Amino acid sequence: MDTEPVESISAITLVTRDMGAAHDFYAALGFALLYGGADEPFTSFRAGTGYLNLQLAADGTATAPGWGRVIFWVRDVDDMYDRAVAAGFRPLMSPADATWGERYFHIHDPDGHELSFARPLAP
Repeated sequence: MDTEPVESISAITLVTRDMGAAHDFYAALGFALLYGGADEPFTSFRAGTGYLNLQLAADGTATAPGWGRVIFWVRDVDDMYDRAVAAGFRPLMSPADATWGERYFHIHDPDGHELSFARPLAP
């Protein structure tokens, strides 16, 4: 087969222990709510052309930190960083230019999922 069968990622679903806290975190970062909400067991936000879903853990536990990282490309990394700080969140680092050609910063959501907000550097 000459072509790759996968075209793109449609959605990612993260497990949360506290839907209210997770909902408020993603809403404060500017993700648009499509379905569900702070008091629902399943919530979906728009993430560009895809979706970020949140699933309430049935037993009150969620995936342990260190599972990996979700990387979101944003229009302006520094603006997203400022939005996070203004909302009272603590990013793991200030925006930085990486040797692999992206500007980025990392932050943990309320359940410890690591998120990276990035943008390719101009050539």
